[in-house]
Amino acid sequence: MTPKSDDPLVFRLRAGEAQALAEFLEDRRRPLLAFIERSLGASLRRKVEPQDVLQETAVSALNALSHTDLSQRDPFSWLCQIAEQRIIDLHRKFFGSKKRDAGREASLDALAGGSGQRLLIDLLIASLTSPSMAVVRDERQRLLMEAIAALPEESRTALRLRYVENLPSKEIAERLGKSDGAVRVLLTRTLNRLQQLLGPDVAS
Repeated sequence: MTPKSDDPLVFRLRAGEAQALAEFLEDRRRPLLAFIERSLGASLRRKVEPQDVLQETAVSALNALSHTDLSQRDPFSWLCQIAEQRIIDLHRKFFGSKKRDAGREASLDALAGGSGQRLLIDLLIASLTSPSMAVVRDERQRLLMEAIAALPEESRTALRLRYVENLPSKEIAERLGKSDGAVRVLLTRTLNRLQQLLGPDVAS
């Protein structure tokens, strides 16, 4: 279903007007900056400023506007996705060279239900790191991206921290203000929900 909006600014933005994007960014500056600050995490915040990520998000959005279809998307969610992609890139830049230890790999496999769900995890990582649904050609990944977009923000954040940034559940729990056990349950339930959406073929 095409999202409705009576906001003339959103209408102009969906029409691809660059000035409308600038106005929209200014109008949503505070919530977007708050989203970036929540998503950065303590380790990355010691290396980059949220304001810098906001600026780079604005530049990326402007460059992508002419070839992005926003008719089926919420513009603010689109900006958040661009910001998330920039944060992922920064995390890889600063921390990507560190090898994951065997214990973390083992716990990731255990949380994912073993090797049978590795395809799901691969699709999940691809979906969380794809800059735009417009470039997705795999139908399963497209379905997964749509499902992830519909998840509560807490669930999306937990998935990103676990499977993109490879953080242990204890550190995720600290960031989310939850217990380690609660985070594990959250991740397991979310994975099961996504697994059911994609059907049994994903685990074959």
